[in-house]
Amino acid sequence: MEMRSLNSDKAPAAVGNYSQAVEVTDARRMVFVSGQIPVGVDGNVPEGFDAQCRLTFENIRLQLAEADMTFDNIAKLTVFLSHYEYRDDLRRIRKEVLGEHRPALTIIIAQIFDPVWLLEAEAVAVD
Repeated sequence: MEMRSLNSDKAPAAVGNYSQAVEVTDARRMVFVSGQIPVGVDGNVPEGFDAQCRLTFENIRLQLAEADMTFDNIAKLTVFLSHYEYRDDLRRIRKEVLGEHRPALTIIIAQIFDPVWLLEAEAVAVD
């Protein structure tokens, strides 16, 4: 499987660590990760955006691991934020978690299912 970032110079550039589009060739399988939330296996929700964001990414990682995949397999990431103010923190943590990997990305400001959760994220992974 090969994943290639696409960023047309005829469209606005990606701002941050993501790609405007991702081309996947020779993929054998796809995994669709449902919206992961900032809730631990113990049912607790940590306080503060940083802790909730890191836990949400950890929950994505755990689901990918069940399919023998890693963050590097993510072709598309969608993040729902409860407030616009968290966008810079999300960008910073996403870069820490994903490193140089740049999947296609959508960020939506939305009312989240549980008002205690500050974000929810889903992913499409390929290998």
